[in-house]
Amino acid sequence: MNRLSVAEKLAANKYDLDEGHPHIEVHEQVCREKCPDLACLFVCPANVYSEQNGRIVADWAGCLECTTCTVACPSEGLEWVYPRGGFGVVYRNG
Repeated sequence: MNRLSVAEKLAANKYDLDEGHPHIEVHEQVCREKCPDLACLFVCPANVYSEQNGRIVADWAGCLECTTCTVACPSEGLEWVYPRGGFGVVYRNG
């Protein structure tokens, strides 16, 4: 039996993007004032969040919709909603 790595399984996922309607919004000022650890940078299994030029940026197109970021964020610096019907991640391997 040929087993796939986690990276291979994730690469098989399909993403139906809802262009112009991001389902993640980062409240930059709240993050900077109330969240010294910036947990979202470390807990997201898809590495959606990054720090660019001193700002927290969300590449929502690669989101796995697991909501780990919202659980880890103590400051309500993230606004996260499920994508509109028919959009988002389509899991192909579990």
